[in-house]
Amino acid sequence: MRSLSTSVPRRRGRRTALAASALLAAVAFTATACGGSTEDKAADRPDATASRAGDDAGGGRVPADLADRLKDHGIDVDRWRDGGWKDWDKDEWLREARDFVNPVVEGLWKPERMRSAEEAEKTVTTKDASAAQGLSDPEPAPVTAQAEKTPYHENAAPVGKVFFDSPEGPAVCSGTVVKDVNHPGKSNLVWTAGHCVHAGGNGGWYRNIVFVPAYNDHGRSEAELSRAGASEIAPYGNWWADWASTSNGWIQGGSESGGDGAAYDYAVLHVQPEQGSKSLEETVGAALDVDFSDPAAAEAGTMGAWGYPAAPPYNGLRMFKCLDSPGRFSLAPNLPDMYRIGCTMTGGSSGGGWFRVVNGETVLVSNTSIGPLDHTWLAGPRLGADAEALYQNMSRTYGGR
Repeated sequence: MRSLSTSVPRRRGRRTALAASALLAAVAFTATACGGSTEDKAADRPDATASRAGDDAGGGRVPADLADRLKDHGIDVDRWRDGGWKDWDKDEWLREARDFVNPVVEGLWKPERMRSAEEAEKTVTTKDASAAQGLSDPEPAPVTAQAEKTPYHENAAPVGKVFFDSPEGPAVCSGTVVKDVNHPGKSNLVWTAGHCVHAGGNGGWYRNIVFVPAYNDHGRSEAELSRAGASEIAPYGNWWADWASTSNGWIQGGSESGGDGAAYDYAVLHVQPEQGSKSLEETVGAALDVDFSDPAAAEAGTMGAWGYPAAPPYNGLRMFKCLDSPGRFSLAPNLPDMYRIGCTMTGGSSGGGWFRVVNGETVLVSNTSIGPLDHTWLAGPRLGADAEALYQNMSRTYGGR
């Protein structure tokens, strides 16, 4: 596979303006992410003795609505937890929006299993975009991803990793804690990519989906992590998705290279702690608003993409970021255009949030969806009315749990 076009050099004046606005974005994001004192955050973290959010959160009683959905699909929850989820019979693979089920399998995502997860990657070729020539802006120059400062809970608290099981084995993406407009201060919502929760047109919902905020909080090496405790690897614990929503555009049109679903490649998770009782926002101490104003690329200013790239030359253990001014990217004349920025992050960064500054506040404006095989840029969907409707439905229906 090849990248979509030849890199175009940037003008010097634009680079100067970009540097200034990028600094503003980084400072604002850091300030937003640091809400609350270190002592407050430490007290909010779940530990081995933390109480569960009722029997529903662990290996005990299953919530009535989930039990009913499992029964409707012929799933025995005890068999599922004992390994029945490993059956990926295509004829039985649940795929419709209403079919999502994700029973907690307590203790499944141990540190070593997290480290074994493979990146979820969407690559595109010149052929993928040939029908839309002239609709995309020139390919951006590569922007080298920069490592985020540690500890992550002080510098990028809303960012974390999304783990899930696919037919090919454990997989990983990135995600962001976002605010819940109907439950202020107590959000349990995570923004990620559609392809991190659902296989698209030729598959169904992935399984055992969990979010781990501030994964590997101090950016330890693989050797150091092998001796680290769970609190260093998952400082706020594991958060299981008890519901996930993605767009019909992704469910119907998503493919291995993004396909017709790429412009709709976004998802929202509602999560619950494997251990603990406080909300995700209270526990982490931060969450970002989502910007659904859908600004044109030329008017959006600087955007920053955050995530945990896992494909070489990265290994998925550290958080990185790229800052750039977006251009337009289109896969076909009949599809909405996407944002595109220069960035060298690889697979594993999929689903990671894109942020910009609006009225002095850092907000989420997109998420990583697709990129070329040579890892020189990333593209993400524009979030407008359809994305807002999906988010609002999730908040109203599941946010108060």
